[in-house]
Amino acid sequence: MRGVEVDIPRRPLPEVNAQNEFFWTAGADGVLRIQECNDCKALIHPPQPVCRYCRSRNMGVRDVSGEATLSAFTLNHRFGFPDLLPPYVVAQVAIVEDPRVRLTTNIVDCDPDELRLGQTVQVQFEKAEDKIGAVWLPVFKPTAEAKTGPMPADETAPQDFGKHVRPMLTERKFEEAAAITGIGMSRIARRQMVPPLSLTIDACQQAVADAGLTFDDIDGLSTYPGLDIAGMGEGGVTALEGALGLRPTWINGGMDTFGPGGSLIGAVMAIATGMARHVLCFRTLWEATFQQLMKEGKASPPGGSRTASWQMPFGATSAAHVLALNAQRHFDRYGTTRETLGWIALNQRANAALNPTAIYRDPMTMDDYLNARMITTPFGLYDCDVPCDGAVAVVVSAVDAAKDMPRKPVFFEAVGTQIIERTDWDQTTMTHEPQVLGQSAHMWTRTSLRPEDVDVAELYDGFTFNCLSWLEALGFCGIGEAKDFLDGGKAIARDGVIPLNTHGGQLSHGRTHGMGLIHEAVVQLRGDAGERQVKDARVGVVSSGGLTPSGAILLRTDG
Repeated sequence: MRGVEVDIPRRPLPEVNAQNEFFWTAGADGVLRIQECNDCKALIHPPQPVCRYCRSRNMGVRDVSGEATLSAFTLNHRFGFPDLLPPYVVAQVAIVEDPRVRLTTNIVDCDPDELRLGQTVQVQFEKAEDKIGAVWLPVFKPTAEAKTGPMPADETAPQDFGKHVRPMLTERKFEEAAAITGIGMSRIARRQMVPPLSLTIDACQQAVADAGLTFDDIDGLSTYPGLDIAGMGEGGVTALEGALGLRPTWINGGMDTFGPGGSLIGAVMAIATGMARHVLCFRTLWEATFQQLMKEGKASPPGGSRTASWQMPFGATSAAHVLALNAQRHFDRYGTTRETLGWIALNQRANAALNPTAIYRDPMTMDDYLNARMITTPFGLYDCDVPCDGAVAVVVSAVDAAKDMPRKPVFFEAVGTQIIERTDWDQTTMTHEPQVLGQSAHMWTRTSLRPEDVDVAELYDGFTFNCLSWLEALGFCGIGEAKDFLDGGKAIARDGVIPLNTHGGQLSHGRTHGMGLIHEAVVQLRGDAGERQVKDARVGVVSSGGLTPSGAILLRTDG
């Protein structure tokens, strides 16, 4: 049966409002305009009602030269629109008048192979119009002189994030109040074509039974993000309560939390404050089915012809584009290579081969990795996680109750949550994945354990570079030392220095947005991992998220 042909929309144009109109219409005058603080003269982007540096409300707009430094670029091969066909260059440029301001843009009128970081580029404008009106997109091209200079400085150097961590406010840690007592996972597969809520219920039933409880014992529900957009959720707490008829005392859900693991961190806090005793945390993905439904014309992509994103009008439609820019700067600064990332992908596949629930289990070689089709440089197909359908659930219980429950409890040793860098995707750290360095430094201030005490690491791997960033941020190797640490893959193997993503990770097991990593950490610390079990695993670290605010969780068992 033939699928229904659907029109592919043109790329979304920016939403224009009173706060940003000056930026998106300045090109009519051939001028680049950036918001300015009239008191400290800092340039501010994206536009805000207050200066982030001096907190003045005296804001204005400055005409700038339009000259900038090329601070990162990626050649996109996979994604595109009828009016922006691949390959095209997505870039970040730093404005010369204030390099703290970086714009996501396109580099045009050039050979991508001749682009170099630190190169001087000059703005020009592309007029784009729809039924709402016209906007002028600032794109850049290399200057005739082809000058190169120093890269913009980090607002906080990667090795200095720890200096900004706040000390603990109390001697007693809230983490001590709770433990993980149950886990569950639905079937993980491509295109299951079943309602996402049914996957959620499968996982939740398993987790509650694993904890030796019934749904009547559950007095808290916690999820991330609690939405149902583009196959990334079942509808959250509301949907699950509506299906099961629960009466939770405490609920939690939303994007502004510590990544997917934030549902667990919130649950521990609820238990520590006496708001709940047994909290059911859950996360559901059904992206593979959603993508198939779109191909058949039975589902529509989210959004419309206009977007609030500062990246999408330039074809930066995926987290792959944003992370590729940071990866390129890491390559440039530290000598990292595609082979460095390849060792992560190969490790994940080798572990997945021992996991019957993994989607991809076939052997993979470095040649397979390097010869796979490119997505957006430096990422190829095997640098990217696997869209799938599946749900994971975790029961977090009061620690006094956990001691009498059927399964060996897994305790929370410490969490890391502090945001130190900017959360704007294109204004943040220059090298690592955003939102990993601060959270990692924060976690280590809440425990006497050190990286050498960790037996397993289940680290977020939406892309290979996520893992590299977390490995350096958590101190398993030094900042900028991943190339040597990962070479050959031995250090991250199950019998290596730090066994990494022992179930296959999201790169081979399937994209469960971090909750699958928590599930695997519990399996390992319980000693239930079978062929892939790490010997005598007692301490595990799990990271979730990145780009958006994220969290790191250190788990342990008492034996």
